[in-house]
Amino acid sequence: MAEMFLEKFRSLVPLYLEDEWQVEDGLTESELDDALSGVPSPIPLVLREFYLALGGCEDLMEAYHYFFDPDELEIEDGYLLFLEDEEEKYVWGIRVDQLEVPDPIVYRRQNARGIWKSEEGTFSEYVLDMFSWVFDELSPELNN
Repeated sequence: MAEMFLEKFRSLVPLYLEDEWQVEDGLTESELDDALSGVPSPIPLVLREFYLALGGCEDLMEAYHYFFDPDELEIEDGYLLFLEDEEEKYVWGIRVDQLEVPDPIVYRRQNARGIWKSEEGTFSEYVLDMFSWVFDELSPELNN
């Protein structure tokens, strides 16, 4: 399997945490496969590589929003859910009919209304933008 996103995700550790990426920051292939054994469908390549790169890094997995651990992934409303905000007002997912796409579009659901809306970006774009927003734009506010 060709690695398309792995190094990009690994580079987030030194970029935002000012530390070198360590093997413990990610999951091994076998750990990930074991965790995904209960998930009813395959996950996109980009999500797989995200977990391989950062699945063990709490500082990024729980930075402002919470990424689901691989064994917590679930399908609801025709979407594979992978992220929620801390107040559980929103959840992010990938359409089930797009799980074969290496880097699919991300959708957000406002839980109170149950309406899904496109984030108009792929998983990799959304995640990289989100971390940039959290660490570059929110960090000064969080430190005050």
